Amino acid sequence: MFFMRRIFEFLLLSMFISVGALAQTIVEPVLGAGDIVRVTVFHNPDLSTESRINELGQITFPLIGKVALGGLSVTAAQDKIAKQLKDGGFVVKPQVSISLVQVKSSQVSVLGQVAKPGRYPIETVNTRVSEVIAAAGGVLPAGSDIVTLVGTRNSQPVKYDIDLPTILQTGARDQDMVVANGDIIHVDRAPNFFIYGEVQRPGAFRWERGMTVLQAMAQAGGLTQRGTERGIRIHRRNPQGGTNIIEPKMVDPIDRDDVVYVRESIF
Repeated sequence: MFFMRRIFEFLLLSMFISVGALAQTIVEPVLGAGDIVRVTVFHNPDLSTESRINELGQITFPLIGKVALGGLSVTAAQDKIAKQLKDGGFVVKPQVSISLVQVKSSQVSVLGQVAKPGRYPIETVNTRVSEVIAAAGGVLPAGSDIVTLVGTRNSQPVKYDIDLPTILQTGARDQDMVVANGDIIHVDRAPNFFIYGEVQRPGAFRWERGMTVLQAMAQAGGLTQRGTERGIRIHRRNPQGGTNIIEPKMVDPIDRDDVVYVRESIF
């Protein structure tokens, strides 16, 4: 009996955690001028209407006239219309549902390494980061794979680092954040590594995850006639702010900001 009760408690706790996590991902839109809404009143099809919110934040609704919805969440707008229908004696127990047909009042800023930086309207509900990046012309070749979103959720500041290749390659849609009004999306420059010494093209190169020493050498055009694979050194920053000097094998991975030195052969 005790064992069964513990299982029940575990399942109940898991359910609450799942519901809580889901609630954190839901971004309820705030209505504003230019948005087009569809208002439905249950069991009262004659009251259903589709309307654009005007510059004063209002729509005209049957029986009750002008209703100010600008600045309200969808839930608050539903409650407001239901209250006015009830207070006016038009519907005894109104059940009002509002759906956003088109969003025009909300905007997102896209900065950094994209083809067309600027402000973009959130035109549909549940628009995601990847869709906004696509609207901005995509990430430039010099741009990072990691996109940063800064905004506000539940009146609290938030910051998310979003791995675009992982989303596109694995279909991990839960990692593709839903954007909200006022969000800033920033695409930083891609991380680099540096290589100098006896290589054909010394300099800075784009670092790719999983890149090996051999691949780094290939980026730099390979060894010169005087270069040697023996005695290659990597200068790598450590968490304490210092530098570690590593003697790697050709199949070892390099890290972002590594400095690779290729020595001259003594023979």
